This record gives sequence, C-alpha cells and structure tokens, in this order.
Amino acid sequence: MTDFNEESRTENRAAKKPVWKGFLSTVAAGVLGSALTLTAVPYFQEDTPQASVPEENVQAESSSNLDVTPVSASANSLADTIEQASKAIVGVVNMQQQNNNPFSQSGEAAESGTGSGVVYKKTNDAAYIVTNNHVIENASEIQVTLHDGEKVTAELVGTDALTDIAVLKIKGDVSAAAMEFGDSSKLRTGDQVLAIGNPLGLDLSRTVTQGIVSAVDRSIEVSTSAGEWNLNVIQTDAAINPGNSGGALMNTAGQLVGINSLKIADNGVEGLGFAIPSNEVKTLIDQLVENGQVVRPYLGVGLASFDEVPPQYLRNLPDGVTTGAIVANIDPDSSAAGAGLQVEDILVSIGGKEITNSGDLRKHLYSDFSIGDKVKIDFYRGDELKTAEVTLTSNQKAN
Repeated sequence: MTDFNEESRTENRAAKKPVWKGFLSTVAAGVLGSALTLTAVPYFQEDTPQASVPEENVQAESSSNLDVTPVSASANSLADTIEQASKAIVGVVNMQQQNNNPFSQSGEAAESGTGSGVVYKKTNDAAYIVTNNHVIENASEIQVTLHDGEKVTAELVGTDALTDIAVLKIKGDVSAAAMEFGDSSKLRTGDQVLAIGNPLGLDLSRTVTQGIVSAVDRSIEVSTSAGEWNLNVIQTDAAINPGNSGGALMNTAGQLVGINSLKIADNGVEGLGFAIPSNEVKTLIDQLVENGQVVRPYLGVGLASFDEVPPQYLRNLPDGVTTGAIVANIDPDSSAAGAGLQVEDILVSIGGKEITNSGDLRKHLYSDFSIGDKVKIDFYRGDELKTAEVTLTSNQKAN
C-alpha cells in the first residue's frame, strides 16, 4: 500500500503549470547541440610591384634561432560524438495485457506505448538502462530495441513514479555502449546540448536534435500515479516529441547530463522541454538498483485535497479553515494508525510546516524529514484541533 492514491498514467503524461510562472502544461523530452566557428584570414593579391629583398637578408631571417613547432587545432567531430553516443540509446516498448480486446488471445500482450532509454552501465553479462517511469508504467512485459535493431526482453529492476525514473536490465553480452555521466551541476544557461531519442516511435529511432540550456534548477509541478510532485528539471529549447521520453540529454562531449522527460504542448508554445538532471538520476539509480524503489519516510495515509471531496466533509470545520489535506484511507499497520489518526481527519501541519493540500504533505514528508523522525501532526476532527506525534517509518513496508 502506498501513501497516496494512485492512478494509471500513459506515455503522454500531463505536466501541470510550473510554480515559477504558471503557464506550463504537458509531457515529453529535450535536446541541444553545438557549432563550429571558423576564422578566415583574408588574402589580397596586389598588382603593385614589390621591392626586391637582398638575398643576405632573406638568409638571415631563415636562420633565426626561434624554436618553431608546427601546430594544428584539434576539432572533435560532432558527428563522431553522436555516432558513439547513439550506441547507448535504445527504444523501449511498453507491452500490456489485452484482456478486454475480443480480437486478442487471452492474456496476450500488445504494444501500449513507446519511449527511449539510455544504457548507462554494461558488464560482460548484462546491460543496465535508465528511462522514465511513465514509459514502462503498468507494463506486463518490456521490450527493448538496441541500436543495431536487435530486440530483447528487459527486466524491471526498480522504478519511482514521483521522480519519473526507472531502471531496466538486459541479460547477456548485448551490442550496446554505455554512456558516461556528466556533471549536471556545471551546466549553465546557454550551454549547448543535444537530445537523442525515438520521437513518435521506433521508426524515427535515435533522432538527434540540438539546442541550448534555457534554464537550470527549474521546478515543474507534475501529476504522477503516486500523486502531485514538484520535479526539479533542466529547461531546454530542444525539439522534443512523444517518444523522446527517457532519452538522453547530453553535452557536446557526449556525456549524459539529463534524462528527457517533459515538454509543454500548449497551442502556441514552442521550445519548452525539460530533463531530469544527471546528478539526481545517478542518486535515484543507486537506490533503485539496491532497493527496487526510492526509500522515503512513510506516514501511512492516503490523502485528498479540499477540491477533491464533496463539501459535506468540510462543513464542521471552524470558520477560516479553508486549506488542508483530508485523510481518505489509513494503513492499519502504519505509524499514523498507531498515533490515532482516522479517516476524514483534516491535516493542517506536520512538524510545524503548514499543509495546504495533499501535495504539501508529500513535499514536507520527503524533503524535510527522515525515517525515524518523530513529528507532530496538527489536524481537525470535526471542529476540534488535535495533535498527534508520529514516528516516521520506511515506505518499503508499503510493498
């Protein structure tokens, strides 16, 4: 059992308007690139007769003691970088059971959606892939297409809906190269980046687009199957389309600096793509490989915001109480149940931090507290304000 109400999400997740401006809204992936600048030295041929130079002067100049070493500027080909990086990009196909399809055999799996993935680690007998959770969510089977066209079945190692990251594993010595991680904290606005993925499906596999980093440290509010969450992202003006999700945002050195995850798809909006920074991805990968999930503090309640419940559940509140999170269900084995919280209690603060909606509780719980912390929760039961002390446990108990 999870902390919050869950609902299915497809490949095209909707991103809510970001808190930084309030005009954003849906999902997909990101890109960028680089340019070479050549400096030309002009050469003019003149008809004016040139004065002769005495031979002895020429000989004197040629016998100079200067230590002259021929040099040439090294220029890494962007095409070479892309060619190597493309070997780490895979297509990811979400296969789901079609029990309600009268034309399919019972239990037969069919393609439900496609996305991209990046091979980040390769051993003699396995390859590990990072992608988006929403690309593989609810899959009964996950198929991966490698750069050479080979199709293999992948194992789900771990996934996290809130941060939209998942790790897959392919067994065997597969034909793929691992992409090196770059340091996303060193990205600056204006840096050139490239996106590689499979926009609109595998027919356009390993499409490369380029652009710049439009902004760093953005916070975008998104809807996930585990609830609302503020996702920290890199903003890019790269051309991103459905199917790019889970693909690579890389620098011009061919290093992975982000996992493409979202785009804004409102009419009249262009060049607003978002990627999860590579430094955060690395931390999440480590937890997913070790635990199969991201281990977080667990309260044990399912919540709803005021605008999600009928008004009669709020009628007994004192005047002036207009925000909070309503307890919709409780894990009977959780610390919340042990502390005496009940369904229909309205939570208004945790550890002294105000709760205006269910997203607030999740943000405070995961960002401000740790497993084992004792926190005080203020809540209304009817018109009476009460306080409960809860010891936070691990969400692994929810599995």
